[in-house]
Amino acid sequence: MNHQQYQFEFEVYESADQLNEQDALLLKQAKETTSIAYAPYSHFKVGAVAVLSNGAIVSGTNQENASFPVGICAERVLLSNAAMLHPDVAIEALAISYNNTRGNSNHPISPCGICRQSLLEYEIRVKKPIRLILGGLSGKVYVLPKASHLLPLSFTSEDML
Repeated sequence: MNHQQYQFEFEVYESADQLNEQDALLLKQAKETTSIAYAPYSHFKVGAVAVLSNGAIVSGTNQENASFPVGICAERVLLSNAAMLHPDVAIEALAISYNNTRGNSNHPISPCGICRQSLLEYEIRVKKPIRLILGGLSGKVYVLPKASHLLPLSFTSEDML
């Protein structure tokens, strides 16, 4: 037997004020986008905004449904919009923020498992990593060099060959 270790590095900023101008703007847009999320059940509004390699800006919000669990997360709405409006164009950076209207929104959150898989598949599809900028309405911000870091030992199309 041998031991393997999986680890990755990411940047931690004390606030969005410490980000470079483009990252700060993207996170600001993600925070603003939370206002149009449809989350009448969880009251946990998520906004995602990305800049594509062609310069286009694409966004998404979570969309809940009374017939739980048929809602869709902000990240997957964004990926669907990007794929539909700009086929096979890479995402340079994607900012995710949230507004927990019944609690705190003062620390970074991370995509759920389904979104992690979807982000990984998008990276594979366009052959480019997606930088993630994760933050709440206030507080610390995490910047990850690529979304695939969030899904170690992932299942991909290579596993089906």
